[in-house]
Amino acid sequence: MLDARRMQVLRAVVAGGSISSAATNLGYTPSAISQQITTLEREAGTALLEKVGRGVRPTAAGRLLAERATELAGLLADADAELADLRAGRTGVLRVRYFNTAGVGLIPPAVAKFRAERPEVRLDLKMIDEGILGEVATGEADIAVIVVGRDVPRARGVRVEHLVDEPYHLVLPLGHPLCDEERIDLARLADEPFVLGDAMRAGPCAESLRDAFGAAGFTPRIALETGGDYSAQGFVAAGLGVGLQPRLATRVLHPGVVVREVRRPEPIRRIHVATRETVADQPATRSLLAALTAAAGA
Repeated sequence: MLDARRMQVLRAVVAGGSISSAATNLGYTPSAISQQITTLEREAGTALLEKVGRGVRPTAAGRLLAERATELAGLLADADAELADLRAGRTGVLRVRYFNTAGVGLIPPAVAKFRAERPEVRLDLKMIDEGILGEVATGEADIAVIVVGRDVPRARGVRVEHLVDEPYHLVLPLGHPLCDEERIDLARLADEPFVLGDAMRAGPCAESLRDAFGAAGFTPRIALETGGDYSAQGFVAAGLGVGLQPRLATRVLHPGVVVREVRRPEPIRRIHVATRETVADQPATRSLLAALTAAAGA
């Protein structure tokens, strides 16, 4: 296989017209240059230079390799510049994954802020509800916004950091007696039928809600489970029960419902950010994490 460094030596010899000129320009001895050319000729399987008077000139093979060495030097210079842009966060791609309701009030403002700051960095955005941390662990994604339960998940090569504790809010049908109150103790809902999405089935959201209901001293009577938070609001509006939904899900409201805060205890959903260790400290990654933090705080 041809050695790229020796090709650059050949390029210098061809450009200078002699072994001695290349040695002077490159800071080597003439014998060292000759050894490099001899080795390259052995790799190429043919002569690359021929003597002409007191200098040398390239053979057809030597001219070809000298030209390719020039192209290779340009490619390496471009690669250095592109790497510098990546290190400085001026270009590249960040692959971001997030769960459904994060796409309502968290991801959009964060993306808008990030793009204003780093317009040359492309974001590959995808909503995934299951296996989201696994995408980061396997290198299919760089950053993921995830919900965690009682224990923070760990994966090799992944940095998991807290983003925000998001409260659940009570969703009531218009005209419900509790609509007149701003904050409702969770225990007062013990006799209410609940309309919930899939949050109570399994996973970190189910853990958080079960802990809250347990602290309030009751197990909820679930009248209906739906496939999503907005459809659950429709059933609440129809008077089939009350709902508990994370704050992000209540950014878009059905016209037939009202939202109230819950306390004693306040159910929360713990949102974290999982980042691949290999990109975690890059400027573009830090900018996106800062944008997510700002959006979560808002």
